[in-house]
Amino acid sequence: MAASEDSNPSKIRTAFGSVLSFFILILIGVLAFSIRIFSVIKYESVIHEFDPYFNYRVTQFLTKNGIYEFWNWFDDRTWYPLGRVIGGTVYPGLTLTAGSLWWWETLKLYLLVNPVAGNNYEGILSDGRLLNSINIPLSVETVCVFTAPIFSANAAWATYLLTKEVKGTGAGLTAAALLAMVPSYISRSVAGSYDNEAVAIFALIFTFYLYIKTLNTGSLFYAALNAIAYFYMVCSWGGYTFIINLIPMHVLLCIVTGRYSSRLYIAYAPLVVFGTLLAALVPVVGFNAVMTSEHFASFLVFIIIHVVALVYYIKGILSPNMFKVAVTFVVSVGLVVCCAVVAVLIALVASSPTKGWSGRSLSLLDPFDRTYASKYIPIIASVSEHQPPTWPSYFMDINVLAFLVPAGIIACFLPLSDASSFVVLYIVTSVYFSGVMVRLMLVLAPAACILSGIALSEAFDVFTRSIKFQLPGFSEKFQIDAGNTTTSSSVVTQNDVAKTEKNEETLKERPSRKNRKKEKEHLEKTSVKSQIQKQLLVLPLEASVVAIFLLVLLGAFYVVHCVWAAAEAYSAPSIVLTSQSHDGLHVFDDFREAYAWLRHNTEVDDKVASWWDYGYQTTAMANRTVIVDNNTWNNTHIATVGTAMSSPEKAAWEIFNSLDVKYVLVVFGGLVGYPSDDINKFLWMVRIGGGVFPHIREPDYLRDGQYRIDSQATPTMLNCLMYKLSYFRFVETDGKGFDRVRRTEIGKKHFKLTHFEESVHYSPLDGSDIQTKTSKEQGPGKNKEIKIESKLHNQLKKKWKKKEESLAMKGNISS
Repeated sequence: MAASEDSNPSKIRTAFGSVLSFFILILIGVLAFSIRIFSVIKYESVIHEFDPYFNYRVTQFLTKNGIYEFWNWFDDRTWYPLGRVIGGTVYPGLTLTAGSLWWWETLKLYLLVNPVAGNNYEGILSDGRLLNSINIPLSVETVCVFTAPIFSANAAWATYLLTKEVKGTGAGLTAAALLAMVPSYISRSVAGSYDNEAVAIFALIFTFYLYIKTLNTGSLFYAALNAIAYFYMVCSWGGYTFIINLIPMHVLLCIVTGRYSSRLYIAYAPLVVFGTLLAALVPVVGFNAVMTSEHFASFLVFIIIHVVALVYYIKGILSPNMFKVAVTFVVSVGLVVCCAVVAVLIALVASSPTKGWSGRSLSLLDPFDRTYASKYIPIIASVSEHQPPTWPSYFMDINVLAFLVPAGIIACFLPLSDASSFVVLYIVTSVYFSGVMVRLMLVLAPAACILSGIALSEAFDVFTRSIKFQLPGFSEKFQIDAGNTTTSSSVVTQNDVAKTEKNEETLKERPSRKNRKKEKEHLEKTSVKSQIQKQLLVLPLEASVVAIFLLVLLGAFYVVHCVWAAAEAYSAPSIVLTSQSHDGLHVFDDFREAYAWLRHNTEVDDKVASWWDYGYQTTAMANRTVIVDNNTWNNTHIATVGTAMSSPEKAAWEIFNSLDVKYVLVVFGGLVGYPSDDINKFLWMVRIGGGVFPHIREPDYLRDGQYRIDSQATPTMLNCLMYKLSYFRFVETDGKGFDRVRRTEIGKKHFKLTHFEESVHYSPLDGSDIQTKTSKEQGPGKNKEIKIESKLHNQLKKKWKKKEESLAMKGNISS
């Protein structure tokens, strides 16, 4: 009777805790979504950056034409004259996810308004004006803009599940709250950041959760779900190779440290078999799932775990003497098989110059001088997000979590379990990779949040318990309870010490329902002893109160930093820029105005040449054919454009003319100090072009090893096409030609274009100077110049006049 009375308050507390946890998780999801919509509130619902515009264009095609047309889509507006097979060269997870969301919401809203619509689902979904007709303007663009914030909430919930499996509910809630706000993840998941990472981070965390869940339970059901989650990750992002290498590393660690169990086998073997088969179904991966070096570690560990499983099986059915003989035989055969597999793998990759590794993988494995990328594929090294991070980047992106991670690692060893060892391995590898490539700070963020959540949860547990034990009246009650529990625990110890080792070995071998029940009973018995041991961790009351106050202050600082990062640092879309001056904040939209000019003032079949950074935006927003874009799959084609930009005007004209190019787009920011212009990117054009065409040599563009555009610049630099297109008529702005980015006067000020003519010159209202130029074959006896009249809108002229006054520029500025 007394036992039932004691159990009732415990059940009530458990139920109340579950309900409270549920509502906290709802609030965390709302927080994760709302903190990422600053960009919509401050600017508008717009797609950000470069790659998201391609994903948006693909999603539009998918929702309009269907899945089968998507898989067979040949895009002739990119990589002219080669084109690109879209269905076989993209990771379709993001596109299919957003397309499915749009289809589902469209169908649901339509049936809600028209319940008698019948079964004409195909007609409903194909009508792009459907929702507008019922005054619900849900466009594909809107779904794409908000996909990342929605999945950030999913990622926070997945983090809760993963951390709960490692250290309990309190740590899970703390880790989820930290991930919802961490700036590193916000930078790639704000509203409008429609890139693969928007859904991939959720898939990454959820796959790890299902792996740990399978490892803790030994359930084949969770093992099957784990393979499906891994398949979704493969569909979403090329970073899936991190999963298929981290999990084998953990399995091998468990085997080496003597922690093998049948649960480990169930967690790993189905993942490799079914996960690899499913991964091969993704067109962009295909046979790479079994033919590239990134996947070989999983196959090698797959063989090792079968050898270990066979050894454990033989141990259970043979006598000790026969077991030694059998182990010798099994290990010998296993070594022979492993050597044979390794020999086959070496033979497969020996013919490849990269030994079966991708260029990005080789860059990660060569962190010191990045030899492979810099020497053989400079296109990889030229991307800013592939550069190593600086120390301030860690404080900016994970803030105080960097100081909490070590404490979390220590907490994972008290005690060490299979799940906690996985988290430690995760943080170690992610720290290494984030130190090589700044983009992979995104992979570090979940690990840092998990370990920081564990550290904060354990710290609060110790400090609050210390306060609780020193409250008046509680210590006496605890002494009485401790006396009773000590007597019972001594009986438990005498009866169970002899069985402990045997039970542990049995539970490792056969994780059946009966054994799991025994394990649960064993944990309940040992919890009595752990409660008594926790009393030894009681700290002084004053120290506990001060420590809790400092932790709350630390959390408040983290929240303030995260809100600032979300509102200011990561909310501004690169295509809509702002400038702060004495007369207030100015928002500049020149990029979209320039693309709109191309769309409305050029022929549909005109070809536009630019550096690859602007390819996706030009195709999506101007709807014009481009020579190269951000896919960067053909290094030779990019090198051709780089060579043209690095060549004298006549040689560049010949290259562009051979590619049917009519317009050349250049971004220049020297007038108002916009640093991300083509002049600052020019040396990469030289390096990439010189990697394919040897007559382009980087030293020819440097003066004593320095990159200069002033009077000390080399003649090759002053006469190349990029210099001329960027600084054409630049001296007319102030009479001196002072470049505010390079902080110097240009070397060659007065020159004319002989093969190109300015088509439209967008004044750098946003710090960028977008010039669209044209080239055409010279006719017999005709001048090489082609005159194209252009008129700017009155609104643009007014904006430029205001900007001119604010900058107090001298001289006449040409529109």
